[in-house]
Amino acid sequence: MQKKIRVGVLTISDKGARGLRPDKSGEIVLRILEDQGFAVEKREIVPDDRQQIIDTLIRWVDKDALALIITSGGTGLSPTDVTPQAMEQVIDYQVPGMAEAMRAESLKKTPHAMISRAMAGVRNSSLIVNLPGSPRGAEENLSVVLPALNHALSKLGGDTTDCAI
Repeated sequence: MQKKIRVGVLTISDKGARGLRPDKSGEIVLRILEDQGFAVEKREIVPDDRQQIIDTLIRWVDKDALALIITSGGTGLSPTDVTPQAMEQVIDYQVPGMAEAMRAESLKKTPHAMISRAMAGVRNSSLIVNLPGSPRGAEENLSVVLPALNHALSKLGGDTTDCAI
């Protein structure tokens, strides 16, 4: 039996953190990941606060050793959207193809996709992927990267086999 990949789902929302809005995007991400066989071990809602985002991501990677963290929210142009700034302080390097693929697919549905600042990156051997805060946007963007997640996580975990088919 294959070991389940340990995952965290972090929703970044001022209203969600204050209990003023249900965490629909987090619920959708959780359901999709569990349906795909991932083990969601951590789930939190934090406000759009750069330091709280940084602290949570670092704790989940460095202390809890989660292989994958999916965030939702804070990726736009609003003054409170600080997820990308937090990511820049947390990750060792970006995985630009994932963010590019999400934006490319989203552009087929809305021109607003071009203002997304979502990113994907690696800290230690953990992959962190930012999704939009809207439930539909989170679902659509997660579906774009989902086919590559197991392979990416295998490589981060030390798999050195050739990638050629």
